[in-house]
Amino acid sequence: MLKRRTTIALIAVTLFVISSTLIGAGTAEDAFHNHRSGVMVTAEGTVIRLLADDNDGSRHQRFIIRLPSGQTLLVAHNIDLSTRVPVQQNVLVKLHGQYEWSDKGGTVHWTHRDPQQKHEAGWIEVGGRRYN
Repeated sequence: MLKRRTTIALIAVTLFVISSTLIGAGTAEDAFHNHRSGVMVTAEGTVIRLLADDNDGSRHQRFIIRLPSGQTLLVAHNIDLSTRVPVQQNVLVKLHGQYEWSDKGGTVHWTHRDPQQKHEAGWIEVGGRRYN
């Protein structure tokens, strides 16, 4: 009887962990509509504007993409921890990173590997090549 209870408890914990992981990851559209921040998202959109690098602290390459839904995202890609991504206007990009809510559509950062391996790795894909 104890073995059966232990097995049921392990299954319950496993299902909880899996569902928590799935809820934490999602789309930028969901995160925006639910005013969520600090969640990992995957998004695909077209570059609509290239911005100057942010050189305050860690250097970040910045650009804005428009998702198929019409929502825009500011992408802040750390170029001290990863290589610069060769983006241009009207180019399709796919990315995975940490979303931070704003009324303008939000920002995605952590689009790179964590050298300390404490944060989920992100990436940006352009033209079939992945940059992380």
